[in-house]
Amino acid sequence: MATIKEIAKRTGYSQATVSRLLNGDPTLSVREETRRAIIQASEELGYSAQAKRIVIPHEVALLDNEESDEVLRDSYFTDLRAALERNAAQQRMELTVFHDLDDMMRRGSKFDGFMAIGANAISEANLNKLHKTMPYGVFIDVNPAPGLFDSVQPDLQQTMYDAVGACAKAGMTRVGFIGGKGAMTNFYEADEEGRAVYFRREMARRGLDLRGLVYSGGPFTVENGRKLGERFIRDHNGALPDAVIVAADVIAVGVLQAFNAVGVIVPRDISVISINNQTIAQLTSPPLSTFAIDQNELARVAIFTLADAIASKRTSRQHVYLSTTLEVRDSFVPKQ
Repeated sequence: MATIKEIAKRTGYSQATVSRLLNGDPTLSVREETRRAIIQASEELGYSAQAKRIVIPHEVALLDNEESDEVLRDSYFTDLRAALERNAAQQRMELTVFHDLDDMMRRGSKFDGFMAIGANAISEANLNKLHKTMPYGVFIDVNPAPGLFDSVQPDLQQTMYDAVGACAKAGMTRVGFIGGKGAMTNFYEADEEGRAVYFRREMARRGLDLRGLVYSGGPFTVENGRKLGERFIRDHNGALPDAVIVAADVIAVGVLQAFNAVGVIVPRDISVISINNQTIAQLTSPPLSTFAIDQNELARVAIFTLADAIASKRTSRQHVYLSTTLEVRDSFVPKQ
């Protein structure tokens, strides 16, 4: 096993500098060529990754792959980008934001790796090209190429397990679902977005009635939520289910608008549970009970997942799922 002394001898830098850099000393300030030389030497000499702390990469690209006219949809990714920038600054990481994939790939050699947010579609050909140009990357909130890149995502399967379970515990026997399908979702999702799939599975497992109660399709927008809500009411006028689980707050805002327009009172006539816990969830009428996704934790874990991939040069991909928690407000109150 290589030692700090051997790495110092190979690079010509002091043992103190080598040790501080490989142990992630946040107070150390060195030139980029110094940092790269020490990391390269440690890898060539087989310095044990288990014997050191992960060294945070210095130059990282961030692909902000979200272009939408929907303010509420954009706000989720705006908040996520802010969390990434905040965590990067804390780790003294230089984060360069790109809105164009081709632009990022043209400048790819400058960066140690990349992170990506947003749900706009990326073709399989471009994903393969990206991997050849920048082999180390982490997608956040989606998983478009699990064999090529790492990902960090909220555990929406657990979320749906908890949501349906809370309805069942409250004695509800008929529960609906309203959701959308983004341009780029997860690799394994073919016909339906994951939340809808998990909802069907959990309802079937608990023996609850979902016949005709799943409305899944269209973009994650307020307008689509309103349209789906209107269809939901027309189809079940006079026989509303006990509750409806909505895939995201941005859709839930439109659903509540549709309900309010025809005098359906939440939660008297039907309870509503949503996902994301955006700021708007506190301002709707009634305020939304919604599962909170910890964006700061998504950002923190993404940075360290990328750092681990770069430091170890691993070829196996890691996919991390983070749990969510229900923020209880007026639209649904679980039974204690």
